[in-house]
Amino acid sequence: MNSIAANGATVTPATEKPADPLAKRIGAGLALGAVALACVWFGGVAFALLVVVAALVMSWEWDRLTGGTGTGLLAGLHGAVAIAALALAVFGWPAAALAAVAVGAIGAGLVAAQTRRARSWAALGVLYLVLPCIALIWLRAEPAVGREVVVWLLAVVWATDIGAYGFGRAIGGPKLAPRFSPKKTWAGLIGGMASAAAIGWGLAASFAIGDPVGLAGAAALLAVLGQIGDVSESAIKRHFRVKDSSDLIPGHGGLLDRVDGLLAVAPVAALALLATDGGMVWR
Repeated sequence: MNSIAANGATVTPATEKPADPLAKRIGAGLALGAVALACVWFGGVAFALLVVVAALVMSWEWDRLTGGTGTGLLAGLHGAVAIAALALAVFGWPAAALAAVAVGAIGAGLVAAQTRRARSWAALGVLYLVLPCIALIWLRAEPAVGREVVVWLLAVVWATDIGAYGFGRAIGGPKLAPRFSPKKTWAGLIGGMASAAAIGWGLAASFAIGDPVGLAGAAALLAVLGQIGDVSESAIKRHFRVKDSSDLIPGHGGLLDRVDGLLAVAPVAALALLATDGGMVWR
């Protein structure tokens, strides 16, 4: 039990150990990962709700991150655009969903001007948050390999983050982007790429969804893109002098802090699938 010192500060007895930050981080990550994988695997309503809830949480975090309260008119508009666009995507109208995003981005800019907020950040928020969510909905709806592709994509992003963290801490060395993310190193990037390639190869072989070697190479390239997404979000937070997008996830910060890599890779994966008429390197 804690006691109160004479100066009013809380004192933790020597017999009471503080919570291990790494253990808290791992526990929260495993719990969130399990929920995400279950929703992806079962698809349908479960996956749609997962993506919609994630989009609404990220809209709230984005508004707070860029100078709002999270509950104002602009935050509400971001949330409404996310719901409308994702509903269109779920019902099989991706083109209409993209049109809703475009209209929403313009509308967010106009609302921002009326509320003395930066129009560029307001419009960017719609594109940055909603487009990747539409991409995930569209990828999961692919009838032949949608479930496996999204599981593969999540695993590649997670492997990138874990590999970059582990190799970066173990090896250290030159910084990757010291101005925006002082802890990231080139060793971490290479480790993240290697980890992503290994997972990409293993899951491709296990799911029989395509050429394992080709998908290992694709995973390594996506790892680079994921790290760019991570550094970009760090740059945004540094611009607004914010440490985390929120404190919703113990040991991790906010949802945006956890899915910044996925936000970068999901649209690219969807475009690759679209550009090859659903083929890409799958099947």
